Amino acid sequence: ILSEEIPARMQARAADDLKRLVSDGLKEAGLDFGNANTYVTPRRLTLVVDGLPTETPDISEERRGPKTDAPEKAVQGFLGSIGLTLDGVEKRETEKGEFYFAVIEKKGQQTADLLVGLIENAMQALPWPKSMRWADHAVRWVRPMQGIVAVFDTSIVPVSFGPIEASNRTQAHRFLTNAVVEVTDFADYKKALETGHVLIDPIERQACIKSDAEALALKEGLVLIDDPALLDEVAGLVEWPVTLMGSIDDEFMEVPPEVLTTTMRKNQKYFALEDKDGKLAPKFIVVANKETPDGGAAIVAGNERVLRARLADAKFFWDQDRKHTLASRTPALKDIIFHAKLGTLAEKIDRVEALAADLADEVGADKDMVRSAVCLAKADLSTGMVIEFPDLQGTVGCYYALNDGEAPEVADAIAEHYAP
Repeated sequence: ILSEEIPARMQARAADDLKRLVSDGLKEAGLDFGNANTYVTPRRLTLVVDGLPTETPDISEERRGPKTDAPEKAVQGFLGSIGLTLDGVEKRETEKGEFYFAVIEKKGQQTADLLVGLIENAMQALPWPKSMRWADHAVRWVRPMQGIVAVFDTSIVPVSFGPIEASNRTQAHRFLTNAVVEVTDFADYKKALETGHVLIDPIERQACIKSDAEALALKEGLVLIDDPALLDEVAGLVEWPVTLMGSIDDEFMEVPPEVLTTTMRKNQKYFALEDKDGKLAPKFIVVANKETPDGGAAIVAGNERVLRARLADAKFFWDQDRKHTLASRTPALKDIIFHAKLGTLAEKIDRVEALAADLADEVGADKDMVRSAVCLAKADLSTGMVIEFPDLQGTVGCYYALNDGEAPEVADAIAEHYAP
């Protein structure tokens, strides 16, 4: 199924749902099959089922009816349910008496005929978190659909969905080629699309991205920071991953590394790199969706320009926030509601301070340090940096505490107090 871009977060679930719905439909229709596999890209949702028979088998089913001396109404009800007359049934003696028996022969059906309704029903039942519909058709899909390839035993299965009619032809990569791929079977489909710059298997795309990124990093004497969640997301944004390396301006490297990596990861989907000592490197990895004649130079320059603007904002917050101490920000907690029935964050801090002081006596901790950590723990919530990057609450407070000359133990406590 070819469409406009499917959001990365919806792809894996959609593939699982399509496999489940079609597999259940096949079982219900009496169609045994070997295995079913799904593949998904930003623009394609693909299901391949192996080992389907060309037709369902003939079925001979025996059904017992009422006793031969049963009321006429019961006998006629039985005959009506099986679509036969008395001439089509036989009488048989059993331990419980004489009964009517019918042998019902069900002729097998062509698989190709069964697949049409089965696939259409599965597509209509697929539960997208958000979907769209055509102006003049009731059926819905996640994004505007552009084509369906439905092939069984080298022949087209005449599936239709809204205004889209199935065929054996599909488009390859939208930017890198105008090629139209003609499909006879799955192996042909996969190979032809790969020739047309489309890797349909997300696992292959992930492996390609990781391998190429690690090779680029190694060339610069750097190490790729492992980020499985980002790798999964980026693989859902491209059909033909092209991995490139860009640079971060030196002026931004004084900003805490967590701020840089969060900006790159969350906003731009870039992979961060570090040197052999574990220090964040002034480089990043970006994954493009196409090859270019200049080897990606324009793509890298464009991404560096966008990142420069993002990091300029972060550096502005970093510079501005440090003009005020964390301690001077604590009065602002009186204006932040912790819970409607529990008061403000300032009141919460008072309660935690009292509890922490008592616990400090029990465990022999430095009570003054404990009080300092508690009082400053939530102060970074009023900083520009945390307002811009909420995920960094605590971490930002740690850096600002160190900047203010607080003890390292206090700074660590601020950073760690959100931990489980």
